Amino acid sequence: MTRKKFINLVVALSFALFIIISFIIDFDFGIRAWDNFLLFAKDMLLILPPAFVLIGLFNVWAKRETIEKGFGQKSGFKKYIWSFLLASTTVGGTFMAFPVANALYHKGASYSSIFSYVTAASLFMIPMSVMEATILGIKFTAIRLLSSIPFIILTAIILEKIFRKQNYKIPESK
Repeated sequence: MTRKKFINLVVALSFALFIIISFIIDFDFGIRAWDNFLLFAKDMLLILPPAFVLIGLFNVWAKRETIEKGFGQKSGFKKYIWSFLLASTTVGGTFMAFPVANALYHKGASYSSIFSYVTAASLFMIPMSVMEATILGIKFTAIRLLSSIPFIILTAIILEKIFRKQNYKIPESK
């Protein structure tokens, strides 16, 4: 057994032991932790399978030429627009953003469009923005979204330059 697997096993067993002891001694914090774990696990079981099917379809159906044209090095500023549009429709936030970003990379997307996509996936989700606008107001949501865009793009450009300077390549999927 590798060290990483051993550590994961110790953490999982420690959590299970903590939960069991919490139920035995009626420790409220542990019981609530278990309830939250179940809620999170249920949400993930409902979101992940359909999302991974969609990612698989994206991998098969999206042509490399199309991705390079919209997200590639030569696509200019429109790669950021496409990144934000794709990110706003991503279900599951960053959980799903990383597999999609990997697929984009292997189909020829530039680093800056990938960084823009991943960042925007956590900021520009349509359901979250609608809920935020309902609670905090449209003006607040618009200011937050619009003020985020230049920082996302600037950071993505800087990170791309660093990655290119280091000649970094993302490893192939197994």
